[in-house]
Amino acid sequence: MRLALTALTASLAVLAACASAPEAAEPAAARPVTTPRQSADAYYTGAAAAVDARITERGIKPAKNVILFIGDGMGISTITAARIYAGQSAGEDGESHHLAMDDLPYSALSKTYSHNFQISDSAGTAVAMVSGVKTLSGVLGVDSKVSYGNCATVAGNEVDTLFELAARAGLSTGLVSTARITHATPAAAYAKVPLRDWEADSDMKGASSDSCKDIARQLIEWPAGSFDILLGGGRSKFLPKDSPDPEYDGKTGDRTDGRNLTAEWTAKSPDHKFIFDRAGFDATNFATGTKVLGLFEPSHMQYELDREKDTAGEPHIAEMTRAAITHLSQDPDGFVLMVEGGRIDHAHHGGNAIRALEDAMAFDLAIATALEMTNPEDTLILVTADHSHTLTIAGYAQRNNPILGLSVSGMGGEGGSVGADGLPYTTLGYINGPGACRETGKDAAGKPKYDCTRQDLTSVDTQAPDFRQPALVPLGSETHAGEDVAALASGPGANLVSGVIEQSEIFHILGRALGLIPAPVAAPAAAR
Repeated sequence: MRLALTALTASLAVLAACASAPEAAEPAAARPVTTPRQSADAYYTGAAAAVDARITERGIKPAKNVILFIGDGMGISTITAARIYAGQSAGEDGESHHLAMDDLPYSALSKTYSHNFQISDSAGTAVAMVSGVKTLSGVLGVDSKVSYGNCATVAGNEVDTLFELAARAGLSTGLVSTARITHATPAAAYAKVPLRDWEADSDMKGASSDSCKDIARQLIEWPAGSFDILLGGGRSKFLPKDSPDPEYDGKTGDRTDGRNLTAEWTAKSPDHKFIFDRAGFDATNFATGTKVLGLFEPSHMQYELDREKDTAGEPHIAEMTRAAITHLSQDPDGFVLMVEGGRIDHAHHGGNAIRALEDAMAFDLAIATALEMTNPEDTLILVTADHSHTLTIAGYAQRNNPILGLSVSGMGGEGGSVGADGLPYTTLGYINGPGACRETGKDAAGKPKYDCTRQDLTSVDTQAPDFRQPALVPLGSETHAGEDVAALASGPGANLVSGVIEQSEIFHILGRALGLIPAPVAAPAAAR
């Protein structure tokens, strides 16, 4: 727990520097209302009608600002485990501990299926949240009529996102992520591609052209204008292959078209700035009109457990959130911000619960930062996940048992501290993933050999940073899970977050609160 406590202490210092919530601003003037291109889509109309019915019943207060927090892969079991872990790391009772997100007054369960997948990926789910339609898993900014990897099917099937509508209406916009800024969740705010993997032109296998642009290029050439602040990872997607990385010796960019998109960003105007390390972050005055592109790693940012906590390390997600709000809140017309805890998902895929929980804790501190810096009278904050993971919390562990430890129960017999095979088990586990088997060597052909029997964990440090929780089905990468995820909210429009909702309703809640999209037009009585 010592590592976690160190991370928590450092992160709390960030929050202590935040000012108390400002007074509520005067309500913004009426904004241009736009009917999105996807307004005839059946998913869109169904979600719009559901949200409008709640508005008719409950009313809605106008929001000046919206912050959408997405914990990538942060299912209900992850929230519970992170809550216990955070409390235990702070030397408190874990089970009764409160996360910042726990105190948001409105909640719902969000259904995460996509148009074609029972258990979706981050692309299809993100599109639902930012555009109000359910589409194919694996595509961005387009509806379900596209064909995978087929550029010709994109035209006519694009969807308008909340960020595009906001930018066109004069609001400021920003993205913060611990993943690559071209990765599925943040890219859903601006990209139109039939394959989420097309982050750089070199990822497109010859499909790159002026009519079929990679995601990084689309960000720089965004037709809605220019994001006001972008903070995350993914530097290599913006740099040419012959361009050395500005931070790491021996590393270069990924692009084969020779374009340096970071240079193109700074060339847009004297007020466009690119930063790539902690020194650049600390030297930036975010309380100015400078539009900032901050890419702090060639790929994803470091896990919170591995992030250097001194001044040489990367900025914490809470610090990036503070910087973004500081910058965006200067706009009297309001702003829309997405903050993604992207690496929660990646740690789960690795069957590595401690890193997932550390990143979930860091994500919660970013939420606490936003709650401190904003006023619930004018800012709608919605916290959710794109999908869940197969993490389980099982057994009959006694109160205050280490959440990352072996299950220690006061109950005898079945359901005690050992399985029917006489071996102990951990409280946390996965239904599938790399923790099911252990490599034991190589065969004569040099191929790895595995032992997939249950391991005796009696003398194993299950709280070590690289420990993989046991899994049932052996897979190289643990998978997503399909149960509903939490949607938690505060501020104007939060009263619409209740019950069991379609994930696509989130767009309508945010868009209606901001006054950017119209109420649905009721069908004539004869047509009903």
